[in-house]
Amino acid sequence: MAEHMAETFDLILKGGTVVNQDGEGVRDVGIVDGRIKALGTFSPEQAAHVIDCAGLHVLPGVIDSQVHFREPGLEHKEDLETGSRAAVLGGVTTVFEMPNTNPLTTSEAALADKINRARQRMHCDFAFWVGGTRENAHEVGELERLPGAAGIKVFMGSSTGNLLVEDDEGVASILRNVRRRAAFHSEDEFRMRERADLRVENDPSSHPVWRDEVAALKCTERLVRIAHETRARIHVLHITTAEEIAFLEHHKDVASCEATPHHLTLVSDDYARLGTLIQMNPPVRDARHRDGVWSGIVNGVVDVLGSDHAPHTLEEKAKPYPASPSGMTGVQTLVPIMLDHVNAGRLSLQRFVDLTSAGPQRLFGMARKGRIAAGYDADLTIVDMKRRETITNAQAGSKAGWTPYDGKEVQGWPVGTIIRGQRVMWEGEIATPSNGEPVLFSEALPA
Repeated sequence: MAEHMAETFDLILKGGTVVNQDGEGVRDVGIVDGRIKALGTFSPEQAAHVIDCAGLHVLPGVIDSQVHFREPGLEHKEDLETGSRAAVLGGVTTVFEMPNTNPLTTSEAALADKINRARQRMHCDFAFWVGGTRENAHEVGELERLPGAAGIKVFMGSSTGNLLVEDDEGVASILRNVRRRAAFHSEDEFRMRERADLRVENDPSSHPVWRDEVAALKCTERLVRIAHETRARIHVLHITTAEEIAFLEHHKDVASCEATPHHLTLVSDDYARLGTLIQMNPPVRDARHRDGVWSGIVNGVVDVLGSDHAPHTLEEKAKPYPASPSGMTGVQTLVPIMLDHVNAGRLSLQRFVDLTSAGPQRLFGMARKGRIAAGYDADLTIVDMKRRETITNAQAGSKAGWTPYDGKEVQGWPVGTIIRGQRVMWEGEIATPSNGEPVLFSEALPA
């Protein structure tokens, strides 16, 4: 590689196994001005700074396209600083944050407020989903193109107030006006209202009985039909049922979908041990459904992983079911939980990369993110595939301070988080805080 000898870099990542769209292999990564300049073999003298990555894997920066960081309005659970701290401690370089805050992110002003709050406080790069409602349906085509907008997110079930759009006509009014891919929480609100009396006081294992697989499948079938009628692209969040995977296989023309680490790891038997800590919408279900979601990973029906990080305080979680809120932390444990699955042989490291960087890039059209290539942002997740660690509550960067995986031993651990060429996290310490920037999207570039 003699032609590279004259080049100088700000930073070289030396001797790591780079995992990318062109395979896995030991390569150096040369970085200039926050972007990747070259891949190859370089001498340490060619850079101001060198990070020795021998024995480590260098992945494209992990993108978590579904987190709830609770700001504004619910900062006692989490805020943009603490949520993004958890993200970078877990090797996540970019997050897309959800609109169910107070006030809701349903207007240009609310989106601008979130971006202002994020600047100089968030440790990772960020975008914000804008909530689609009956009231703003005519504006979504403009809202989705604003700087920092990840797209439009619609709750067909499990939300309250203006964010709930449970009927077909309401969903169609939004999908007729979007041009980007819109994201959906797909649970049939009508069925859940009918079944509300199936909730058993103080028994969170009744949660998946109430919000059953029919509620999930029925809503996803309705959603796909409306997407075809309106000629829109949709993204179905947190798939939980074997039936939805089988159905979506036949509708990849309009529908992409997400799986979460908790629906791939936990099963309904775990309610006995963890109770409301694993109460989620849609719910953790039995092993048949977990295996069905895994088949979607193996067969490629699932496009991306998202954590659905949705923290509540332990005091809130301690309320007796069903007064207890649904949601758990997850942005910090996405990488270690999934690398443990890689080490167990359930998916390849390249498939993990596909789900966490190439997949989000393909679906959401981020500019300069999602692969290790010249001209792209130097966003890199550096992991030790051999390292054994125990996940604990004490490690939590989240304000909530707990994880459902407390005490779980895993193999595979995030060692470093590099964002636009800056070493933001290394070995569990925040090295360069609060430099997160809004993501640029090819369908929403600033003028």
